[in-house]
Parts: sequence; structure tokens; C-alpha cells
Amino acid sequence: MRSKIRYTDEPMGELRVVKDFLPSPARLVLREENVKITIALKRSSVEFFKKEAHKHRTSYQKMIRQLVDWYASQYRKSA
Repeated sequence: MRSKIRYTDEPMGELRVVKDFLPSPARLVLREENVKITIALKRSSVEFFKKEAHKHRTSYQKMIRQLVDWYASQYRKSA
């Protein structure tokens, strides 16, 4: 069991205000333009992604999209 932290009433020294260094919410959301497509995949592949997505509480479509994005970025680097 962890020992309890004991706080004391000691002086903290000189304080200073830190400039706001966090990006704005608009800069946190990096959006790229998506293109809707129709694709035919093997049933076993889709079932695999659905099962994994359910385990991780996410969308199977998001997982497939991320996989394609990673694949493309790896080949862009090596080309």
C-alpha cells in the first residue's frame, strides 16, 4: 500500500505566469478531405474488422480507413 502524501505549508518561492502555449481547438482537429468510394471486400475481412472494432469500441470503417492511410503513407515515404 502506498504511503500518504503529506503536504506542508511551506513557501513556494517566486511564481510566474506561463504564456498560453496550447493550440486553439481549431488547430487540434486536423482534417483532410475525404472521398467517398464504394469498395467490395471479402466477407471474412469485413467480419474480422467488425470483430476487432467491437473489442476496441470503435468503428470498423475507421479501422479500415486508418489501415489504408498508414499503407499509403509508408509507400509515399519510400517512393
